[in-house]
Amino acid sequence: MRLSSQRFAAGTMGMNGGTSRRRRRQEAVAMVLAIATLAAVAAAGEQQEASGVNVTAICLSTPYPGACRTALSSSGSQAAKDPFAASVQFAMARAASARALARNLSSASSGRRGALPPSGMDDCAELLDVSHGQLGDALAAGSTHDATTWLSAALTNQDSCADSLDAVPASAGREGVRRRVGALSEFIGTALALHAKLKGASATPPPSPSPNRTFPSWVSDHDRKILESAAGGVTPNAVVALDGSGTHGTIGDAIAAVTSAAMAPVGSSKAGVGAGRKVIYVKAGRYEESVRISSRQRNVMLMGDGKGKTVIVGHRSAADGYTTYASATVAAMGSGFIAKGLTIINDAGPGKGQAVALRVGGDLSIVYQCDIEAYQDTLYTHSNRQFYAEDGISGTVDFIFGNSAVVIQNCDIHPRKPRQGQKDTITAQGRTDPNQNTGISIHKCRIAAASDLGGTKVYLGRPWKAYSRTVVMESSLDHSITPAGWLEWSGQFALSTLYYGEYGNSGPGAGTSGRVKWGGVHTALSTVEATRFTVRDFILGDSWLGDTGVSYTSGL
Repeated sequence: MRLSSQRFAAGTMGMNGGTSRRRRRQEAVAMVLAIATLAAVAAAGEQQEASGVNVTAICLSTPYPGACRTALSSSGSQAAKDPFAASVQFAMARAASARALARNLSSASSGRRGALPPSGMDDCAELLDVSHGQLGDALAAGSTHDATTWLSAALTNQDSCADSLDAVPASAGREGVRRRVGALSEFIGTALALHAKLKGASATPPPSPSPNRTFPSWVSDHDRKILESAAGGVTPNAVVALDGSGTHGTIGDAIAAVTSAAMAPVGSSKAGVGAGRKVIYVKAGRYEESVRISSRQRNVMLMGDGKGKTVIVGHRSAADGYTTYASATVAAMGSGFIAKGLTIINDAGPGKGQAVALRVGGDLSIVYQCDIEAYQDTLYTHSNRQFYAEDGISGTVDFIFGNSAVVIQNCDIHPRKPRQGQKDTITAQGRTDPNQNTGISIHKCRIAAASDLGGTKVYLGRPWKAYSRTVVMESSLDHSITPAGWLEWSGQFALSTLYYGEYGNSGPGAGTSGRVKWGGVHTALSTVEATRFTVRDFILGDSWLGDTGVSYTSGL
């Protein structure tokens, strides 16, 4: 290095004057550039310092300031330009890392389990994969309501994973996943808070042209015609029959066949409702199988011959080693899911604990003219936006639960006889964060005791999670509803943070004078407050259910 410098110096000793002047000009230009560079560096430093102050201030307004600072400080200048996008991208990276670990642990243990029930680690591997896609969708969302929905669902997945991990034997691997999931919950909660703060709430949807419409408008014309038709009037993509007269003998085989060429892109949870609808006609009969529709199997419709005719039966339960998540007879995580004319049963019985009949986590899902029957945890409205109409739902403990944004309308809800010593609770809503746009809305339904209920006390609900939110509106409540109305989960847990509302109900169980006096219980919602939980406002149904021949109420 030094020798090269000497050679360069010797070679310039004999330069003429023109060369010297040219060199001086070059040196002057270099000096100007150096000064400009120093000024730019100084300005960048000042800007970075100012951005740091802004990031700190923003993070102080979130529920997890430490997680917020970690996410944004790793994003450099992008955090200053778009803190929300930076937080989501950071959460996506963490979700991918947690997913990889859960998958490895799930694969390693699957061989050892053999024929045993799936592990809670399997649940986590699936839920983390779904979460990664939902975070990407939220980042690219075209509306604030969509983004909030998908972030809310991704956060719900972490809570479901954590619940399933309780069933996994203690190990370093389990605790490693638990730590990652706990941290990821904070990062997603940060993104949700930043979205609420920086992007604002969803714009108020346009008024419905009529308070009484057919299916909400996110149902396409194609789907509307299918829902209006009897099974014989639809040309299905597959037919399931027990007598060999169909294209398939099991529902699972039919789902695999119709979705094999139409799988959603990896990492996508968007519905695209109506596009590529796959109709599976399930002929009358009793089908004993566990039906699974994955998050990548979109726009699947299961159409039966009617309640009590096409019956799907499962037997999985907590007592037999299944997690609540894995116990479902039918589980639909693909967006755009529709079920019509089915009876879905988990017959594990009241003594076997959690035993789900139907779990739905697909966005923009519809369950129409179905019966859903079990005991504890009958209907798991897991996540995303859902609509139920003209269904029968029966169970005992927490038999409508989950953390979706769901409207249950014009349905018959039947509390039935539980295990000895138990009380019946109709709902157990699982909202964990005040920024989630989730909750259970029971609207224009009929709540009446099943014939075997006897003298069992029945409550409208209890708070499964800290920000549990449930409303019962314009419904008939029979004598089985206890005057207190709502039941605590454990001591004082969530009593000051929950939101329980009643509006315009009728019947002997609708009186509110004896209701519990918790701060979060609203026994006389105003019309304005109640409107927030209608099809039109709560799930923006008029934008995705469409104009169909089946009546529903958009507003109050």
